[in-house]
Amino acid sequence: MEILAFGVQADEKPLIERAFHGHDEIRCLDVFLNEDTAPIAAGHEIVSTSVNADLGAGVLEILAAGGTRMVAQRSTGFNNIDLDTAGRLGMTVARVSYYSPYSVAEFAWTLAMAVNRRIVRASTRTRDFDFRLHGLMGRDMHGRTAGVLGTGKIGEAFARIAHGFGMRLLGWDVAENPACMELGMRYVPKDELLARSDLVTLHLPLMAETRHLIDGAALKSMRDDAVLVNSSRGGLIDTAALVGELRAGRFTGVGLDVYEAEAGLFFLDKSLEAIADDTLARLVTFPNVLVTSHQAYYTEDAVGQIVDATVQNVLDYREGRRSENVLVPRS
Repeated sequence: MEILAFGVQADEKPLIERAFHGHDEIRCLDVFLNEDTAPIAAGHEIVSTSVNADLGAGVLEILAAGGTRMVAQRSTGFNNIDLDTAGRLGMTVARVSYYSPYSVAEFAWTLAMAVNRRIVRASTRTRDFDFRLHGLMGRDMHGRTAGVLGTGKIGEAFARIAHGFGMRLLGWDVAENPACMELGMRYVPKDELLARSDLVTLHLPLMAETRHLIDGAALKSMRDDAVLVNSSRGGLIDTAALVGELRAGRFTGVGLDVYEAEAGLFFLDKSLEAIADDTLARLVTFPNVLVTSHQAYYTEDAVGQIVDATVQNVLDYREGRRSENVLVPRS
């Protein structure tokens, strides 16, 4: 049986093919799943999708009509999947509930340090043989306060690095993480965390309750010289409100690996096209903002674990087993 994998990156393809070798044939496509590409899956019982796939009701209807019975998503997040429709259509849906938290936590720190120490600006200057230091002054992280919104595995890994820097730790989550508390983290209300933190980092899932968690009011409550990092989901931040605060000259730096309207943009080459998204176009012009293309998870370790878990999800589906990765069980 051939499995069809959508949205496969060039670096990811050999890992997927090697992992599935000896189990199933797999065909990797670099196109993303949406209503236009869904008909390609006709005749494939199992499809594998990436985080930016469109798995709304319309796409799922097309897949089901073509014979697809299982969707194996290669990500932890699943806010792009209409689970109710999948259940109604009798489709099994599985995700990857765990992969290396260090990949995302380390990248979040990369963003934080890059904007704090003006690394991109410095690199651009030196390529032009401009070796001035004017405008490149950063701040020590040692002795300052890191606010971690979301203290699960990734948030904990971020907090451990912050602890190594010698930072004070504030946390906010629905449940307190004992490992973070052992590092000296104090759990406080969100507003207090935002008001007191020199560095704010987001490590939360995107749900109705967390959409625009960092809205205009939250941004205004932050310190003018704070660093804000989001390596989780773009919808956690009201980007239009963020642009407004940046235009007012606020924040030492903002590092974003995700963007709330990234579907149809991220993972694609748009360098020869006019970008119709005015908010994103404005965002990337600020000298204290660094935007990357949802690459925090993109390490050999994490992608390898994601692929291995996807193979196991497919095997479990075949054998009628159910694991913690299953979002909609086999009917």
